[in-house]
Amino acid sequence: MATEAGFDPRPHASRTGRPVPELDSGLVERWRSDRAELVDLLTVVRERLGGVAAFRLGPNPTVLVTDPRAVQHVLALHPDRYVKRSHRARLLIGDGVLAATGEAWKRQRRLLQSQFTGSGMRRYEQRITDAARVTAERWAGYARTGQPLDVGREMRSFALDTIWRSLTGHPLDAATEHELNSVATVVAALPTLPADAGDARDAVAADLARIDAVAHHAIQAARGGEAGPDGPGLLHILLGAAAERPEYTDRLIRDELITLLVAGHETTATTLTWLYLLLDRHPAAREQALAAGAPGSAERRRAVQALVHETLRLYPSAWILPRYATEADTLAGYAVEAGSDVVVCPYLTHRDPELWPDPEDFDPRRFTAPDGRPTHPGSYLPFGIGPRACLGLQFALRESTVLLEHLLPAHTPTFHSVPTKAAYSITVRPDGPTPATLTSR
Repeated sequence: MATEAGFDPRPHASRTGRPVPELDSGLVERWRSDRAELVDLLTVVRERLGGVAAFRLGPNPTVLVTDPRAVQHVLALHPDRYVKRSHRARLLIGDGVLAATGEAWKRQRRLLQSQFTGSGMRRYEQRITDAARVTAERWAGYARTGQPLDVGREMRSFALDTIWRSLTGHPLDAATEHELNSVATVVAALPTLPADAGDARDAVAADLARIDAVAHHAIQAARGGEAGPDGPGLLHILLGAAAERPEYTDRLIRDELITLLVAGHETTATTLTWLYLLLDRHPAAREQALAAGAPGSAERRRAVQALVHETLRLYPSAWILPRYATEADTLAGYAVEAGSDVVVCPYLTHRDPELWPDPEDFDPRRFTAPDGRPTHPGSYLPFGIGPRACLGLQFALRESTVLLEHLLPAHTPTFHSVPTKAAYSITVRPDGPTPATLTSR
């Protein structure tokens, strides 16, 4: 029986279905010669062949999935047939919940899941608000003095402060923030690292050492009974698990800590940076959100959340989701062979004009107007869907909304320059700095 731990080489009964249409090899070679981004090749595949299609970078084809029904089939309905084998950031996050598979993943996810829903989320409300207030006070200072700032760096600082408070109970201090900048450095370097795991690790060894030192210090402080002013955090939950579960070694606790740091701040910071760049081009969207209701009202909150959702539609936190077919299957009428690599691409699903009219336009009303968005669950999945959907969805939406409720009514950034393209790594991020000055409203 095939499992997430590996592929069973025994023959499987073939599924019925048409062959998956495959992109002409000449177009793949043209893409290679142009040294274009992977997303450019995937776009060509989807546009020419549809929502279930194949391309070949090596001897075997890879199946691209963007059709909502097929997306749901792969991620939500049959995750046992389409499994996650590895994670691009494994050298950074180790065996944390994002990279774990099989029974280990189930155990790790079960422990963390309760922390990000219901009463678990309420535990972090005040920490999110406190981090937002710190950022708002800093922005008020920038506005008074005219001092320039980098919006992307500011968003990263806020998101890192929020997740650090949630993990440790402590606000983020300047020294820890400086060391944890290495996380962003490693994430940005991932697409260009050598294929060999040892060489890749050597290339970022200094940054990994700084990250490990911060993690070690935090773990030792929590183990020594040190709780921050906000009380125990997620790190204390992990240490509590170690007392009862031998698999929670110091190494696994470190891996979970870094996983939560990466997932808890990199995606949120990137989304908020894109949002401010989009509002710079579409200032009416800001005014519409603020006019939706009084400060603190449910109407304004829904309008601000719509800004976040539309940003996530254009730049989903998980822009590509690789999977591996452990058995033969029929997917939207097509035969997928056992052992096939399968790539779900939310980025392209979100830009499908058959699902989203004028998909390149920034229009938050899609998420407030009746019938403004497609209803199929496979048509909007910025954090994935199914059992491996991001645990921190509600956390990310909440912290983004709280920060924007503080900043949008108070200040408007004027950008000195803006990035001209996107970089496609773990996230889709602006490829360049975002310098600006603030004007008080």
